[in-house]
Amino acid sequence: MILRARSHGGRETTSPVVPRAMGSMEPGVAALERRVRGCLCDFGFELSPFQVGWYNAVLQPSFHLQYSEGALAFVVLSTPLMFDKAFKPFVNKQLLKKINDPVDQCVSYHLSLVKESLPDQRVDIIYDYEILPNRKPKFLAQTAAHVAGAAYYYQRKDVRCDPWGEKKIYGVCIHPRYGGWFAIRGLLIFPDVQVPFLEQVAPVDCVTSEEKRIELLEKFNFHWRDWSYRDIIEVKERYSEEQKAYFGAPPAERFKLLELQGLLQRRIQLTWNIIMAHIKGTTLVCRPSSQNNIEWN
Repeated sequence: MILRARSHGGRETTSPVVPRAMGSMEPGVAALERRVRGCLCDFGFELSPFQVGWYNAVLQPSFHLQYSEGALAFVVLSTPLMFDKAFKPFVNKQLLKKINDPVDQCVSYHLSLVKESLPDQRVDIIYDYEILPNRKPKFLAQTAAHVAGAAYYYQRKDVRCDPWGEKKIYGVCIHPRYGGWFAIRGLLIFPDVQVPFLEQVAPVDCVTSEEKRIELLEKFNFHWRDWSYRDIIEVKERYSEEQKAYFGAPPAERFKLLELQGLLQRRIQLTWNIIMAHIKGTTLVCRPSSQNNIEWN
């Protein structure tokens, strides 16, 4: 089997791929992977391991990750469940600061917890939005997802009869379970953990026909606002209407949506507490506080 991995501006290369089973990892590395998954997977994140060398092999030197070729890394995806399992609880705990994107803050919070849970390991985190002084991204997220086997990165080179002429056409990753209803959030890199025997997993090529690949790239490049490219395959999970409303809003409007959601949540809780107080025959006393606490007497 041959893995074909390309990136923005990177040269195309091929490398042999052998499907990897979880059990093929060395015991110590497998235990580390379980610990990382234990921190993230219950919150709607998904991760796939790879060697830094796999990523560097398909890119020009200017895009290389500056770690040893055998170093262990994980690409971290957010699935549709992340919104309810991680993001909304994060917002409800009032952990937001009005300086950065709320979802980015949530992702940073959870990946930082991974680092804190592994004090015996050096863990470097690179987020998808970080850039270098020369304005290049710190890593190419879709290339990382492809070489890790997490999602297939479809580009115009995957279309034999290119219909776009001189138009700029961007590629897009498709996940075999979520289609386009996911996001690549970052990398966890373990510089001191070497995995020379880690077997590479080929991403699932789930958009196999020429016609579908053209349709995918057309929708992603010219109609991305209507969400239709995300359903290019039959998906198992997709964003809820609430998520679509949030992610479809301009960034400046998202804090307003979260403030309205928080107000509604507090009103629902207050109504419920009043009902329960009436049922129990007790008196509900609301005392002002910054946390809107409700106390029983």
